[in-house]
Amino acid sequence: METEQLTRLLIEFYEKFSSWEHGVVKESGLSLPQMHTLEILGADGDLRMTELAGKMGITTGSLTVLVDRLERGGFVVRKPHETDRRSIRVSLTSEGRRLFAEHHKLHDQLTQEILCALSPEEAGQFAAMLRKITTCF
Repeated sequence: METEQLTRLLIEFYEKFSSWEHGVVKESGLSLPQMHTLEILGADGDLRMTELAGKMGITTGSLTVLVDRLERGGFVVRKPHETDRRSIRVSLTSEGRRLFAEHHKLHDQLTQEILCALSPEEAGQFAAMLRKITTCF
C-alpha cells in the first residue's frame, strides 16, 4: 500500500472517530480533554498529577487548569499522596465515576460496532497492530 493512500485512510479514520467523540462528549457538557481526564482516572484509578499529565501527553501546568475545572464541577478531588508529601493524587468523585461509566459504555458500544466489521482473527490482528502502533507515540 502506498504511503499516500495510508495517510488518507488514517486522516479519514481520525476525522470520523474525532467527530464521534466530540458528539458524544458534547452531551456531557464537558470538554474533550476533561472527559479524557475522567476516562484515564476511571480506567487507572487515582494518579499523581505528573502521572496523569504523562498519560495525557500534556504539561502539568495544562493539567492543573483541567483538574481545577473538574474539581469545581464536582467530578474529581485532589488529595495528598499517602507517602510522598510533595505529591498530589487526583481521584474521581462519585459523580465523576458515574460520568466515566456512562462515557465508557459508549466506547464499548463503538468497539462492538467496529468489531462487527471484522472476523475474530482480524479483530486479534487489529488489536495487536494498535498496541504496536501506540508504542510509537
